Amino acid sequence: MDKKIIQKAGKYFTEAEKHFIIQELISTQCTKVEIWEKHTGEEEEHGQLLRWMKQLGYNTAIKTRRPNIVSNFNYMPKIKREKVVNKPVNKSEDTFENLQLKKRIAELEKQLKSAELKAIAFSTMVDIAEKEFKIPIRKKLNTKP
Repeated sequence: MDKKIIQKAGKYFTEAEKHFIIQELISTQCTKVEIWEKHTGEEEEHGQLLRWMKQLGYNTAIKTRRPNIVSNFNYMPKIKREKVVNKPVNKSEDTFENLQLKKRIAELEKQLKSAELKAIAFSTMVDIAEKEFKIPIRKKLNTKP
C-alpha cells in the first residue's frame, strides 16, 4: 500500500506520507492550509487533505479549523438600540393568510388530481366499450356536417 503514489503540486506523496500529514493535521492546532503550505509550498490545497482523509478512512467530522474571531465579549462595547413603536406588526395576519392560501392550493391540487383520474377512467371505459361492442363511440375529427 505504501507504493501507491499520488502527484499533487509537483510533489509525490506515498501512503505513509499522507498518513503522517493527516496525523499532523489532527494532532496540531494548525489549519489545513498551513499544513498544506508546510509540506508543498503552495497556499491553496483545494480539498486534497479532506479527500485523503476520506480515502484513508479517517473521520472527516473532526474539527480542523480554528475560529476566525476570538470570542471575548468583555471588551466589546454594548450598543443601545431604540425600540420602534410606529411600525405595525402584521406577522400573525400574514401567516394566517399564508396558511389559508396554502390550504386552498392543496384543496385545488386534490380537485385537479381527481379530475385527471376521472378523465383517464372515462377514456379507458370508452376504449373498452369500443373494443367489446365494435362500434365507434368517439366523434371523429374533420367530419363535415
